[in-house]
Amino acid sequence: MCGRYYIEIDNAELRSILAEVERNTAIKGGEIYPTNIAPVLSPAGTITTMRWGFPKFDGKGEIINARSETAADKNMFRRPFIEGRCLIPASWYYEWEKRGDKKVKYAFMNSNKDPVWMAGLSKTDLNTGISYYVVLTRPAWSGISFIHDRMPVILPKEIHKDWLFGHDPITTMKGAINEVSYELA
Repeated sequence: MCGRYYIEIDNAELRSILAEVERNTAIKGGEIYPTNIAPVLSPAGTITTMRWGFPKFDGKGEIINARSETAADKNMFRRPFIEGRCLIPASWYYEWEKRGDKKVKYAFMNSNKDPVWMAGLSKTDLNTGISYYVVLTRPAWSGISFIHDRMPVILPKEIHKDWLFGHDPITTMKGAINEVSYELA
């Protein structure tokens, strides 16, 4: 996943999520960029806002994605994988195909137009109280790998509780990888 997604405020479910978090934080719909504050379904199962990107150890930049294949083992993601699993709602996410000197932007969404729920990891800085999230990625589905070799892990609603509260998140995530269908927009 390259690093952008979109929250369509015309969708009733997403509009409700935005309304819930806007009471406490100024937040926008539309295109979401790294370092933006965005709505997230927290590890506690409540909608809240978090900042997209874990700060790098040297303080220079952010890590916005984590590879699903290695996140449970990497120092930066090990603890969030155990206690900070979250879900990021979106209408769609973007990928860019390189064609010579140009980039072509594609939007990917659920075929039924329901929100896309991306698997994520979160953590809170104990000194500042700021909560951060990253999006988990996986190898791209064969139908879109010509555009980009990675894509977000998309979790269907029926396994959200297993992802947030279950004791075997790796199996939950792996099971979801082959179940999701996509539509180009």
